[in-house]
Amino acid sequence: MEFFRIIDTTTTQEQIQEKIVPEVVNDFAETMLFLESNGTNFIGTTLWGDFDISYNKVKGGVRFALLSCPNALCWTITTGYPPEAGKIVLHCTINRTEKEAEFIEEVHEFLDEWEEGLQSL
Repeated sequence: MEFFRIIDTTTTQEQIQEKIVPEVVNDFAETMLFLESNGTNFIGTTLWGDFDISYNKVKGGVRFALLSCPNALCWTITTGYPPEAGKIVLHCTINRTEKEAEFIEEVHEFLDEWEEGLQSL
């Protein structure tokens, strides 16, 4: 399943990559918390519990993934490319075509937090 949010904020790839780093995820999503570095990844708390989380700089911004999540939840924060090249695109995926309504609602709440946090970027 895919989820998109278009955030009407102008920024650059460099600003996203400089400002959105694991140590400050709580500044962008209140239910996330950086706990400790784990090599190139980090341990963090989410509304679904603690996970080993990958963080990568990608073309246009950054990507996070919950590595031990059974739904393979990951999200990217990018700019400069379609569907809205001049805005921030928040894109989240899971490896399921269907999920229970409660989980989908939680994903939307998670994205609501990120959308609100990214307004200040």
